[in-house]
Amino acid sequence: ALAIIGIKDPLRPSVLNAVKACKRAGITVRMVTGDNIETAKHIARECGILDEGGLAMEGTEFREMTEKDRIKILSTLQVLARSKPTDKYILVKALRDLGEVVAVTGDGTNDAPALKEADVGLAMGITGTDIAKKASDIIILDDNFASIVRSVMWGRNVYDSIRKFLQFQLTVNVAALVAAYIGAVANSKSPLTPVQLLWINLIMDTLAALALATEAPSVELLQRKPYGRFESLINPRMWLNIVGQAFLQVTILMIFLFDGENFLFVGSDYSAAVKTEKNYAMIFNTFVFLQ
Repeated sequence: ALAIIGIKDPLRPSVLNAVKACKRAGITVRMVTGDNIETAKHIARECGILDEGGLAMEGTEFREMTEKDRIKILSTLQVLARSKPTDKYILVKALRDLGEVVAVTGDGTNDAPALKEADVGLAMGITGTDIAKKASDIIILDDNFASIVRSVMWGRNVYDSIRKFLQFQLTVNVAALVAAYIGAVANSKSPLTPVQLLWINLIMDTLAALALATEAPSVELLQRKPYGRFESLINPRMWLNIVGQAFLQVTILMIFLFDGENFLFVGSDYSAAVKTEKNYAMIFNTFVFLQ
């Protein structure tokens, strides 16, 4: 009797959706494996890594290519089979030299150089060696590719929260400084006292930081492309919002500063000193509400 037995290591159910989520997020997923090239291509197609027009090749061929030829195929390279740990390192270094932001996974001791070379090294928490974990930046506790997608979502959420806080902080400070400067030059007295400015920084900025820091990530964060390596933390759109909001706030404060006593205290019998004091209090309250 003749028996033929086939053994297959099936994909985790979450892998296919995780790879699709990465592609929607503008992340290119590449497979580097020691398996036979036909096996690697089949698995890559099954999990959505290898598509039409994608290139699959063996590590020996990739290793023997010149740097110029290697750069030409990097944009289409999706599967690297029969590879050694040095091939992974060469691939990571080549991508970084092109200005790409590279994250790499690994579990073996030989993966440590590639984990160190990458912008973000991800070691496996269950099967990973201690050396791989020490060389990495993030440890995936459940060895699940879907966890990498969640880490991307949280990372983008933290980055966006920092940007939001910077925009809020700069808007408040620019408006306060301009209002204080104009008031000091025009009236020889700043409409915002040092104690009021300190209150704004201690109370409002602290509460704003807490609100932004506790904002939970959403799936929408994975619907856009990642920021580039050389993109500024404060982009032109943020500067436009900062300048626009600060200009609006300063304009309103200046209306109160130069004409507030004329329309706030019509028909009142307050003395000039009392009117000025109450007007300055109104300026401070208006500035707080504008935030």
